[in-house]
Amino acid sequence: MTRVLHILPLRALSNVPNVIRAEKSDNVATITLDRPEAKNALTVEMRDDLVAAIRDARSDPDVRAVLLTGAGDAFCAGMDLRASTVAQAGGEGFNTRSTSEALRIGVQAVVRELWELDKPTVAAVNGTAVGPGAHIALACDFVLVHDETRFAWTFARWGLVVDAGGAYLLPRLVGLPRAKAMVMLGENVKGAEAVDLGLAYKCVRADELRPEADALAARLAAGPTRSLGLSKQLLNRTFETYLASSLELEGQFQSLATTSSDLAEGMAAFREKRDPKFTGR
Repeated sequence: MTRVLHILPLRALSNVPNVIRAEKSDNVATITLDRPEAKNALTVEMRDDLVAAIRDARSDPDVRAVLLTGAGDAFCAGMDLRASTVAQAGGEGFNTRSTSEALRIGVQAVVRELWELDKPTVAAVNGTAVGPGAHIALACDFVLVHDETRFAWTFARWGLVVDAGGAYLLPRLVGLPRAKAMVMLGENVKGAEAVDLGLAYKCVRADELRPEADALAARLAAGPTRSLGLSKQLLNRTFETYLASSLELEGQFQSLATTSSDLAEGMAAFREKRDPKFTGR
């Protein structure tokens, strides 16, 4: 499999087969997990390329929203166990510390990059999303699913601890009792139930998923990128801070928002009774 260097720009990744496809159009970076024959299970190369693509989107001023999806009939079947350090557990010379380090630079890095990205993100979950694959989707701001989308957790089946940020994300989205059922009992969630539980934003028909996701990403990309990113940070931090700290940070972020030309455009559009034309600056 071809290896992609991190220094390559976003557009260059789109030429690499069966790893990660990254394309940019109308201020939206679309990142596709492209290993459909393996249900987009992540190899080490794919994992690293995914981190690189997200970082490229962060640094590219022309990218104002990110859309993440999978090729074929699955979103992501998690990590390919043949490429995982946990598959070597119990073997001669196995170093237990290698697992925590692999997580830190691996799927944890993917989740962290998406969660902390200062631009809006959309996940079009086009099929099964298992374990880390589910958490990668849930780290996005807006999760769209269709009737046959299935979120699954198999950690207990393998004798593993929930990872890839699941212990952080799941209780915040569905509550602690249901999160325990997902992780410890392996309870799956399918289709519209994901919306009802708080895992997803919207459930649509399978043939509507990509058009809906494209439209949502385009809408976000046309918005005031800096203020959207700052609001995202405030909301994502809400469970880790006190009210006083949140209010203080809110004031600081609002001050930053006033330096954006998008604020001036928004105010002018309001006075002139027209739609604003934001530039993301």
